[in-house]
Amino acid sequence: MLTQGSKTSLALAAAMSLSLAGAAAQASPHILKSGPGTEEGFEGADAGPFTVLESEVGTWRVSRGTAAINGDHVRTGTRSLHLTGGSRCEIELDFEDLGGAGRLGFWAERWTQADPFECTVAARVGGQWSALVDASEDVVIGGFHTEVTAVLPPGADGLRIRCTSPPGKGVLIDDVVLEPARPMAVVGCRALQPVLPVLVGNELNPILAVEVQTRGFLEPLELESISFDLAGTSGAEQLERVEVFHGGASLELSYDQPDRVLGQGDRFGRAQRPGKDPAQLRTVRGAQVLAPGRNVFWISVTPSPGADLDGRVDARVRAVVVSGEEVPVEDPSPAATQRLGVALRSAGSGGSRTYRIPGLVTTPEGTLIAVYDIRWNGWGDLPGRIDVGCSRSVDGGRSWSPMQVIMTQGAGRGGDAGDGDKWRGDGVGDPAVLVDRERGHVHVLAAWSHGDRAWRGSGPGLAPEETGQLMLATSTDDGRSFGPLRNLTAMVKDPAWAYLLQGPGRGITMGDGRLVFPAQFQLGPGEGRTPHSTVLVSADGGATWSIGAGARPDTTESAVVELADGELMLNMRDDRGGSRAVLTTVDGGATWVTHSSSRSALIEPVCMASLIHVGRELRGVADGRLLFSNPAVASAPRRRMSIRASEDGGKSWPEDRWLLLDEGKSAGYSCLTMIDEETVGILYEGSRAHMTFQRVPLSELFPAASDDPPRGGR
Repeated sequence: MLTQGSKTSLALAAAMSLSLAGAAAQASPHILKSGPGTEEGFEGADAGPFTVLESEVGTWRVSRGTAAINGDHVRTGTRSLHLTGGSRCEIELDFEDLGGAGRLGFWAERWTQADPFECTVAARVGGQWSALVDASEDVVIGGFHTEVTAVLPPGADGLRIRCTSPPGKGVLIDDVVLEPARPMAVVGCRALQPVLPVLVGNELNPILAVEVQTRGFLEPLELESISFDLAGTSGAEQLERVEVFHGGASLELSYDQPDRVLGQGDRFGRAQRPGKDPAQLRTVRGAQVLAPGRNVFWISVTPSPGADLDGRVDARVRAVVVSGEEVPVEDPSPAATQRLGVALRSAGSGGSRTYRIPGLVTTPEGTLIAVYDIRWNGWGDLPGRIDVGCSRSVDGGRSWSPMQVIMTQGAGRGGDAGDGDKWRGDGVGDPAVLVDRERGHVHVLAAWSHGDRAWRGSGPGLAPEETGQLMLATSTDDGRSFGPLRNLTAMVKDPAWAYLLQGPGRGITMGDGRLVFPAQFQLGPGEGRTPHSTVLVSADGGATWSIGAGARPDTTESAVVELADGELMLNMRDDRGGSRAVLTTVDGGATWVTHSSSRSALIEPVCMASLIHVGRELRGVADGRLLFSNPAVASAPRRRMSIRASEDGGKSWPEDRWLLLDEGKSAGYSCLTMIDEETVGILYEGSRAHMTFQRVPLSELFPAASDDPPRGGR
């Protein structure tokens, strides 16, 4: 049993989970139910501080400072251990003598950039403590990328982990392993297939993982070959090559640095041509010494530049050979398949470190217009060196034009970038895009921060030196070019407000021709800078604009659709977390009514989302079919990018109308559009590219009653 103080919790789950999926723990045969050689994943423990924690690996005791169980940041499963730092935070583990020498292993994540930072481990033998390992210089920030290992001396029956850092920071620890010295043996092998996009433009696209679990660390074994086929792939012509990579012990792939786990130096064996028959057996041979515990190998493909984005890619494991012996593979062909897509913008492309904040629309000519932040220097929001970029596609997203910069730094000052310390650098970003379906014009609305005049630094007033500016760019030639920027700030902002900005994402044209952008504003400092979602409305094709009242306090980024004629639904990011807030208005945002689905129907981890009305998008007529996209989890980290469908105007969102696109961790923003009568397009911040584009058949979201649920899983 796990106990925290005197509170009894659930029994420790002898399991590990696919951290990429954030799913419940799955059975893993290498974890021993009792006796020496147990792995501690802290599953079943209640989140929060504790002083004593009983577990299968032993008894944890906080001897100095504070320790807690963390449920938000984990390597596997749903729990990790947090030593919270301070001048010296210590936790001790009492365990049974392993009967000789042994091995300690755990994964660690530094929780602060600030110094000082210390992370050391000592072992207890015969009641005396001696230093075992100093990992202070090794543990890195973020992602549980550091494995701390050490040989335990004979007679050891206790460990002490010490952390010194600024108070409240410290170090996170997960997957603690104690095992006696013994020869290595394979105790489990299985195929895993998290749902991930296969992207044209990415050289590495993991489609299936082979996990080899070992026990023991003496006489290490060697993986010699993996045999597989590509059965389930739409056609071999979809792919340029297929290869296998050694991913270490991690199943997590980083969206910040997509090659962080998989790099060219990690290739196992030689790359292969896919051949003509996807079902053809392929064997990749190499020589990879296995580590104790989990060893992950990824089958990866490179799609052809002209790959059919409506196709699928799949793989099936046929054989795994370790040190001359074939080992049995559990579930060699998981049910999921991978969708194709396009890596529209990735880290480093076009000279920018980061791309964020997608917006996507379809013009009356059938052209796709994608807009996004070009964050030249990194992930940071405004203020910063940020421009708005635009890409066009005239073939349904299969190919895209080169990026053009349509809104740039110093947006309202004739190019004055404000490089001095006074301004901290100008920037313009967080775009929202709208198509005027009567005139064919494309409008892009973005926030200009002249110096620190963004979410935290903006204040009351109307001038650029006082407050963030609302800037509009318009194209009259189907998005090929955009005219001079217009500053709408004085037209729509209440001078008492601290900040006003757009959606982001996209706006709509109503049935009566009015243009509507979602928007958000902060009240003044005297009112706590409380944010409210609202709408911006133009009745004259964008020449003039008016702003609605705040729909609900503590809401920000929102998406808008027209339901019945003249009725707008605003679907909002809610700072309370857990689920989306939804309100409606019939008077252009002057008054608001809470919708029946508000704060209950659509879970969210506090993130931007997208919402479209299919009938309005295609023909300007209400048909009640709504599509919604977001990371479909209730708390951070953002992951499981999904599309959900409603047939009753958003009153209900059935679980069998839930389509999973990318279960990896990501920044999580998305934007939907109808490409044509049969196809949905989505541009989102994914786990494998900063801007991921995919096409989805509408029939998968609204199948006939007798059809199966949407493919891709939940």
